Amino acid sequence: MARRLGLGDTGPEVQRLQELLTRWGYPLGADGDFGEATRAAVVAFQAQHLDANGEPLVVDGLVGPTTWWSLTHPAPLFFTAPVIDFTRMALPELGGSERGRHALALAIEELKAGAGEEGGPGVGPWIRKYLNGLAPEGSSWCAGFVSWCFWQDPGGPPFPYTVSARKLLGELGQRGWAHLSGERYLPEPGDLVVWARADSDGREDHVGLVHHVAYGILYTVEGGHGPRVQGFSYLLSHMERLLGYAQVPGP
Repeated sequence: MARRLGLGDTGPEVQRLQELLTRWGYPLGADGDFGEATRAAVVAFQAQHLDANGEPLVVDGLVGPTTWWSLTHPAPLFFTAPVIDFTRMALPELGGSERGRHALALAIEELKAGAGEEGGPGVGPWIRKYLNGLAPEGSSWCAGFVSWCFWQDPGGPPFPYTVSARKLLGELGQRGWAHLSGERYLPEPGDLVVWARADSDGREDHVGLVHHVAYGILYTVEGGHGPRVQGFSYLLSHMERLLGYAQVPGP
């Protein structure tokens, strides 16, 4: 059995701990040093996972037998992640930039208003608003929806309006705001998440807004993934075709 670990410990067991935390969606460098970043990841893991009996872990930042068990076993079969109310804003302690959270709040208001297609796929007044004259009705509108949310920022638009998900990720990448697939990064409320959906030319790439992360699950608010603005959930360990995340910094 692995030994009990805490702040200041070092060695291969700490490195294994860091690798396990990264696999669960709490990314860390596996340097074998139990520092403040590792302790913060342990606390976040403990706050969102259960022991072998289905009881919440003690949140103390120490890795004893019950936390080791939870790290090395799938969630109990009787555990069900709570139902998420996407109409409520993510808690402040979950992080996110000021601009990102403002965009997310607007996305939630659009969701509550029932925004989406009317009269057929990719058409209607909501869609025309999101496409902003940059593409004809019937076009993919996910990036237009995200652009619209950010363009309502009181400090002014933080990036050029676009209806292309991949172009949007590239623009934010040039500004140093993107975290590409494979990088150690845990998305926060208001971040952008971008997937490659089909052809390499990006015609069917997709983008949404991160609502929050909990229980190893990414929760999002998206336009263009279905007929209406909706909330979705994804296992962080099974994010197929993920291109990356981006966080627009505050003003």
